[in-house]
Amino acid sequence: MASSLSPAFAYTVVYVKDVAKSVEFYAKAFGQRVRRLDESHRWAELESGQTTIAFTPRQQHETDDLTGTVKTPVGNEGERQPVEVCFAYSDVNAAYKRAVEHGAVPVSEPEDKEWGQKVGYVRDVDGIVVRLGSYVNPPKHD
Repeated sequence: MASSLSPAFAYTVVYVKDVAKSVEFYAKAFGQRVRRLDESHRWAELESGQTTIAFTPRQQHETDDLTGTVKTPVGNEGERQPVEVCFAYSDVNAAYKRAVEHGAVPVSEPEDKEWGQKVGYVRDVDGIVVRLGSYVNPPKHD
């Protein structure tokens, strides 16, 4: 039996420049369905399985005073955001092609890795690295 102190991982929050633009990009480039985009465009969620991927603006008066402002790399060569979003696909090549066709910046074309996974990388509209990979252990279908 699970304890009341055993958490479920519920959200990953991605801080972006423009919430509506980012969530629209993820829907088109990565085939994600938008669960919610609030009227203020300050919060959006994707239908992303057990853990929700949410988007919110980098600057927020509600939390900046409590937890500090969001810092992002200044764009120097070799720098990247301190988060990576990963999606699993049965056809990584097709997913990579769709992402690039919808504005993702190519980083590394899909290739087979020694651990048995095919992986490719792109950057989203905010410069965040997105990993497109095959399932390491394909999901079981009942």
